[in-house]
Amino acid sequence: MRRSATAVGRAQRNPYPRRFPTRRMLTFAGLGLYDERSVTVAGRDAIADADDGAVFAEFYTSHLVGADVADLEASHGVEIDVRDRAGVEQDPEPILDAAASGDAVFLTAGDTMISTTHVDLRLRAHERGIETRVIHAPTAESAASSLTGLQNYRFGKATTLPFEWAHGADVVPDSAIDTIEDNRERGLHTLCYLDIKVGRGPAGPDPDFEAYMSADYAAGLLAEAWDPDALGVVVARAGSPDSLVRADRLGALADGEFGDPLHMLIVPGDLHHVEADALRGLADAPADLVDGNRA
Repeated sequence: MRRSATAVGRAQRNPYPRRFPTRRMLTFAGLGLYDERSVTVAGRDAIADADDGAVFAEFYTSHLVGADVADLEASHGVEIDVRDRAGVEQDPEPILDAAASGDAVFLTAGDTMISTTHVDLRLRAHERGIETRVIHAPTAESAASSLTGLQNYRFGKATTLPFEWAHGADVVPDSAIDTIEDNRERGLHTLCYLDIKVGRGPAGPDPDFEAYMSADYAAGLLAEAWDPDALGVVVARAGSPDSLVRADRLGALADGEFGDPLHMLIVPGDLHHVEADALRGLADAPADLVDGNRA
C-alpha cells in the first residue's frame, strides 16, 4: 500500500519513527524557554508520536511564561496530564504504566535534564524494562551566557535563592552565599536561579498559589545579606521576544523593575576583557564597576 506524501514526509523528518509491535518507551523532552513554539522539531515529533493519554508534564520546577497548558495542547493536538511534585516523585506509576504499554512523553520547561533533573523517574523506567531517551532543548543556563556575553566555561557552581518563608531562615541561606564567595575566589561567575512556588504558599498547599521571585527582589536579598556594591547581572524572560539584560550594583538592581518573569541573577567573578565589553554594551553596566571586576 502506498503511503501518503504527508506520511512519507513525517517519516523522513522524524529520526525516531514508531516501530511495530508497539515499543515500551518513555521520552523526556524539553519544551524550551518561552512558549509552545520553543520546543525542538525532534521534541515536537516525539509529542506527536506519543499514544493517546500518554503525554505528561510538570511545571513546578520551571514554567513557560509565554504559553499555558491549553496553548501547548492546541499547538500539538494532544491532551497533557500535568503532574504536581507528588505526582512525579511519589506517584509516577501512571507515567510508567503508559510507557510500559506503548509510547509516552514527559515534558518540562527548559531542558528536561539540565534545568531540572528527573533521573529517578528515568531509572524507575529502566528497572521496569522501559526504554528511555532524552530530547534536549534550550535551557536557562545556556541562555544566561548567550544573552550576557559571559563565557559559559567561566561559570562555577550555580545556586538557588529561595523565598525566605520557603526555607525557614532569614534573608539568604548561608549555602547560597558560600557558593557565590567560593566561585569568586576562583574568578568564576555564579548563576542564581530564582525561586518558583506553584501550588504551595506560605500557609502550605494551595492549588491557586503561584509566586515567581523577581530579580530586583533577589538583588535586594543579596544586597542586604552580602554586598550591596557587588556587580550583578539581571536576565529576564530568556528565550522570549522581549528578553532583557541589565548590570549594576546589587543595591541599584534592587530598586529596578524588570518586567514579567522568569528572571535570573548572575554574580560575576573576574571578567575577561570581552566579557567586560559585553556587559557595558549589552547590559548597560557602569564602566567603573565593570573595570573593577576585570581579570
